[in-house]
Amino acid sequence: MKKSFMTAIAVSAISLITACSAATNGTMDHKNMNQSKSNAKETAVQPLKVINGPEVTLVAKEEKQQLSNGVVVPVWTFNGSAPGPEIRVKKGEKVKVTLKNELSAPVSIHWHGYPVLNNMDGIPGVTQDAVMPGKSFTYEFVANTPGTYWYHSHQDSVNQLDRGLYGSLVVEDPAEQYDKDYTLMLDEWVTDQKEINKQLKEMTKSTAGKDNDTNNKDAGMDHGSMNMEGSNKDDMSGMDHGDMKMDDNKKSSNDMNMAGHDMSMYDLFTINGKSGDLVKPLKVKQGDKVRLRFVNAGYMSHNIHIHGQDVKVIATDGQPINDPKVIKDQVLAIAPGERYDVEFTANNPGKWYIECHGNMKGSKGMKAVIEYEGSTEMKDKATEKEELPKVDLTAYGTKKAGAFTLDQKYDVSYTMDLNTQMDGKNMVYTINGKTFPNIDPIQVKKGDLVKVKLKNNSMMDDHPMHLHGHFFQVLSKNGKPVEGSPIVKDTLNLKPGEEYEVAFIADNPGEWMFHCHDLHHASSGMVTEVKYADFQSTYKPNPNVPNMPE
Repeated sequence: MKKSFMTAIAVSAISLITACSAATNGTMDHKNMNQSKSNAKETAVQPLKVINGPEVTLVAKEEKQQLSNGVVVPVWTFNGSAPGPEIRVKKGEKVKVTLKNELSAPVSIHWHGYPVLNNMDGIPGVTQDAVMPGKSFTYEFVANTPGTYWYHSHQDSVNQLDRGLYGSLVVEDPAEQYDKDYTLMLDEWVTDQKEINKQLKEMTKSTAGKDNDTNNKDAGMDHGSMNMEGSNKDDMSGMDHGDMKMDDNKKSSNDMNMAGHDMSMYDLFTINGKSGDLVKPLKVKQGDKVRLRFVNAGYMSHNIHIHGQDVKVIATDGQPINDPKVIKDQVLAIAPGERYDVEFTANNPGKWYIECHGNMKGSKGMKAVIEYEGSTEMKDKATEKEELPKVDLTAYGTKKAGAFTLDQKYDVSYTMDLNTQMDGKNMVYTINGKTFPNIDPIQVKKGDLVKVKLKNNSMMDDHPMHLHGHFFQVLSKNGKPVEGSPIVKDTLNLKPGEEYEVAFIADNPGEWMFHCHDLHHASSGMVTEVKYADFQSTYKPNPNVPNMPE
């Protein structure tokens, strides 16, 4: 399974293949839906259900889902499908989401990228107890920051995301108007039933004999409940290592074999939970202003190529890019946890592919079609194996002053040495040579200006680092200052050998995770925290709840 637990030993033969990603399935024309919470059920046949409005109930339950022709797998869902419903709210609305758990294991919801208050961050043992079977928990926050975000379980997330417990969150800005607005959630799946059964068994066994009478109130963190010994230690891959010239075939560690774990097991790639012929077209009319929101909910980077349209990348991780330019014959590398928004004016009638570039088995199924009204015959050709340059975000858009600079004074400086190491017979993923919870946190006070240097010293692993509760500005890459638009993100992918400097203001008191969003790596140690010295949590973990924050 994509996110199964692991006991890694030595790497003998390494067969590496380039990952891809770009299939689109099950998208919706939000402009023409005007769907409310009360009639969301009517869209159950649609690939991506949408709930418009700030009050939502999400029911976590098990279902079976057809991913492609002839492939039906058990999934853990929000409201009966994977992905769960897209939650669409308007800027300024107060959001209230009630999570009801009908699964056999505890769950939670983390609002990935959205800067909620700390007690709403959804981290079991850190900000709340996991929601036990039969229990409920209500999340509330004000949607003041427009953009594309997503939500997912943060309880045993390496497994629960793999089984489908995620969905998208869009905060709409009334000043931005589009004729068509499509969200495309990218993911990878294992279809081998033995591997699926193994994962399901692992996911439910920790709940045996546990009960929770606390009604799952909010609060802080029981680090002692993290089971690092049982964590997933058998994957060094899941990422796009296509830039690594490892042999004449330009293979990547996405297919690395280690002690029984092999990322090539992820043999089916989806968009919005569908693949291949089940991917529905994105319908447009000539003259439409179109927005595409890409969300990577998987553990592999995906190289997205949009054919036939003059596209601009207008946002990354929900935050706008200054004066974006049209990109031609380039792919957009979207790492785990990242979001990219693109826009185009529909001025080239026909049927055009959105596809994933790469050589993995699942790549061909991760393909969508932009279909103009009245178009019938597909004249475009798939080119998923063609090597195309990647958009360089550090030189994209137009330069202007950002909130931070490299040479200003910072109150806190912190260096993260990211690495892959052996701990006995187990592979672990470390920050400054240590695994969580033994890693020194980033200690801050409210109002501090913080600069973090991230260095990826792993030889073959990408590390998409995600900071909870804050946005950071990317200042430099490999010692070179950012040349284009200011880059503001919450998730940043570091390829082997890369070094970045980022900065943020400590403006959201709490205890916040900063971790790799290849959750195989997080569950095997690559987690630290941002801790506010002046923050006092009222949360006390219930010892009867098996909190697993990663």
